[in-house]
Amino acid sequence: MSVLPRMSPPHPVRRTGAGHHRPIRRAAIFGAALAVIVLAALPAAAQAPAYRETPFFAEQVAKGALPPVAERVPARPLVVDLAERGKRIGTPGGEMVTLVGKARDIRYVSVYAYTRLVGYDENLDLKPDLLERVDVEEERVFTLHIRPGHRWSDGRAFTAEDLRYWWEDVALNKHLSPQGPPDFLIVDGERPRFDVLDEFTVRYSWSKPNPRFLPMLAAPRDPFIYRPAHYMKAFHAKYTDPASLAQAAARAKLKSWAALHNRLDDMFENSNPDLPTLQAWKVMNAAPASRFVFERNPYYHRVDAAGQQLPYIDRIVIDVASGGLMAAKANAGEVDFLARGLTMADIPVLKEGERAKGYKTMLWPIARGSEVALYPNLTVTDPVWRKLNRDVRFRRALSLGIDRRTINNALFFGLGMEGNNTVREGSRLFEPSFRNRFGTYDPAEAGRLLDEIGLTQRDGDGTRLLPDGRPLEIVVEVNGEAAMAIDALQLITEFWREIGVKLFIKPQDITVLRNRAYAGLPVMVASTGLDNAMPTPAMPPAELAPVRQDNYAWPKWGQYVETQGRVGEACDMQNPLKLMKLYEEWLASDEEGEKAAIWRQMLALHAENQWSIGTVAGAIQPVVVRQGLTNLAGNPIYSWEPTALGGIYRIDEVFWDRADRRVASVQ
Repeated sequence: MSVLPRMSPPHPVRRTGAGHHRPIRRAAIFGAALAVIVLAALPAAAQAPAYRETPFFAEQVAKGALPPVAERVPARPLVVDLAERGKRIGTPGGEMVTLVGKARDIRYVSVYAYTRLVGYDENLDLKPDLLERVDVEEERVFTLHIRPGHRWSDGRAFTAEDLRYWWEDVALNKHLSPQGPPDFLIVDGERPRFDVLDEFTVRYSWSKPNPRFLPMLAAPRDPFIYRPAHYMKAFHAKYTDPASLAQAAARAKLKSWAALHNRLDDMFENSNPDLPTLQAWKVMNAAPASRFVFERNPYYHRVDAAGQQLPYIDRIVIDVASGGLMAAKANAGEVDFLARGLTMADIPVLKEGERAKGYKTMLWPIARGSEVALYPNLTVTDPVWRKLNRDVRFRRALSLGIDRRTINNALFFGLGMEGNNTVREGSRLFEPSFRNRFGTYDPAEAGRLLDEIGLTQRDGDGTRLLPDGRPLEIVVEVNGEAAMAIDALQLITEFWREIGVKLFIKPQDITVLRNRAYAGLPVMVASTGLDNAMPTPAMPPAELAPVRQDNYAWPKWGQYVETQGRVGEACDMQNPLKLMKLYEEWLASDEEGEKAAIWRQMLALHAENQWSIGTVAGAIQPVVVRQGLTNLAGNPIYSWEPTALGGIYRIDEVFWDRADRRVASVQ
């Protein structure tokens, strides 16, 4: 990505959304973070390589059923520089077999295939992908440039109409989107103005900065602010006879055209094989099935320097298997690539099968703030527990009462990083105090803090008593499928008993747990820590502020923000209000240094206040890879955010370095 003083002149063809006419100052070349994002100019040869036809499509091209590759890729495709990233130009062909625990999990292909309008590279810098260029002015005005000649998987043109259709006919349609546009497009209650400038250019603009816009486009779950309009219009009442749509909905046992549209409009789940895509592979069959096949997209926009269209792999074959059998099937040599569904506990059995079954077990570090974190609920409905959970001395005492070294040795082979739930070492924002502050084992100090609070009375078992006379028995609610969290809680039960605190573990279905949390019922929840423990200053620090109801530390405060006060409770504590103010300052800033300072202030407040109590970070994700499968990243990080389960390392560049595995797959 280069930063250039290049702006597109405004020639709006049409405008939708809020109208505002504040004069636009051109961003300084280096003065604002992501002032202008432009795909770096490539040498002429790289811009127009001598294309090589993909063997998978050669027969169709010869028969005239498919255009040659030079006519299938955009006029200016994304030419990937493999050598720059230590990779090799590959040879196309073959298929890759993997597993999922249930049929719906084929949706994760959308995550780790990672094709985005704008995406992160391996250095966690934002770069155009599907888009050719993005011009950004003051983080208020975003001009998106589509690659001319880019096509959907069915050969129809990808144009500004596909972005317009989503905005006007989906996001703003009350039948299809009752809640309105997604919140990352709303700035202080203001919707964007959306302009179609020409066939390949659109503009989103706000009167105030919206620094969340580009990071959300690069998120693990793509918000898909575009749709194949040519396909979806056939199911939209604005473009198709309502009577025929009603009949089609009835045949599908649905109540309305909107329900039919939403069922077929499935960009993420991969449940509609007829829906055109821009992704590297397209699903070919629908549920119910025990095997799903994804085939390469003939119109994919990425090519290598040798003129070969990506992806290299022709097919991804996904078998549905019980979650408990993932490691056994990998050990038996039934997969070519597998990560999701495996855990650290599976490493010994995976290592055992390597030599006999011809695979290797790669170990990727997981980028979470803590593998297991405890969340005292500051918005719990029980008034006694609410007061206690809001006392910082209580939270610090519970943190100091955990022997993280024992947890590390017992569950992480001693390889983890002990301490708070915070960003990882290696992040540009890491400081040692964020990990260590109140994150060590000191039961004497923990006991002193509990005494200072006034929790000095005990029952016959040595358990401290609450102010109302009840035993200090903390019921920690947890996802029943989170085996590591349950194992950690069993150890913490023993540690806390030493300081007079009794812990009870309450496993339950994750949906039930979330609904209970949103209702303010749990006293404490155990879950994973920060999803994104490798942030850059340009990434929104929303996980650190009480603005999301899915944060178990303050779900009702998050509800209040997410619903604009319709449900939940307004935040009423000084330090969490500081977090909200800092988050608002981050949203209003367009300067990277200022954003980094805000991140560090928020992280320091978390370390000081222990709103979540971390244990150990740095778990290892085993990744099974068949011998001969080449071009995986050298030093990957495995996480949901920001690496999209490894998607940012681009599996479309993986190929078989074995001729026997590259047998040409033909349709």
